[in-house]
Amino acid sequence: MFLKNNTLVLILLPLICLISCKQKEVHEQFLEEEITMGSSSEWVVDDEEFEIVEVIGTLEQSLRDAGLVDVEQVIPGIFVDLKYSTSDNFFGQDVYGDLKRCYLQPVVADMLKKAHEKLKEEHPDLTFLVYDGVRPISVQQILWDNLDKPDSIKPLYVADPKVGGLHNYGVAVDLTLANAETGEALDMGTTYDYFGYPAYPDREVQMLREGILTNEHISNREILRKVMKHGGFTGIGSEWWHFNAYSLKDAAARFQLVK
Repeated sequence: MFLKNNTLVLILLPLICLISCKQKEVHEQFLEEEITMGSSSEWVVDDEEFEIVEVIGTLEQSLRDAGLVDVEQVIPGIFVDLKYSTSDNFFGQDVYGDLKRCYLQPVVADMLKKAHEKLKEEHPDLTFLVYDGVRPISVQQILWDNLDKPDSIKPLYVADPKVGGLHNYGVAVDLTLANAETGEALDMGTTYDYFGYPAYPDREVQMLREGILTNEHISNREILRKVMKHGGFTGIGSEWWHFNAYSLKDAAARFQLVK
């Protein structure tokens, strides 16, 4: 009897190992398929199709309803880091909430695409890192109301929401250059939203002479300005990162303020 039992164990042991290995193989295959399925927008389970619905916040939906477009859908390969969706801005507060994508008027997004194509043609290792695009008037009002400055000088920092600025029409963009692989911003000599002469394109010669800016800083800025000009944008004298697609007069004639 003892011998029979031992013989039975010897016979069953390879079979048990085979079943166990097969179960492990099936489990690993299931996990692999599950991970692959996780990246799909549609699943099919037992012949039934399920669609993954993207959750859109109220602010973002209002931008889409206003006809604006997500720049990352127009220009693959760029990076977006909306500074007003963080506290990393001169205001020190998150005023965009769950908005993480940058939106612009469709024609402006196409202009930015043209600028990006020029950048990739001349500097394939670089791309754009976008800090801000459209800024609804409702957000502009928050910035205006909470800016700790006299009303007489507030327009030096933010546009008066009663008048509106180019960001409020979705025709201005704040951006820098970045490594195309890592998304790391190039050194422009100052951070985004820096207030002071080192950020002024109009003062670059002076800042270079005083040793505050380097030739590398100015060279990086010149690359950005060149490709943005190719796309049809113009810069301003006080912020190296800010570019306009239209004048305020033309923007008001062509577009509605984004509420």
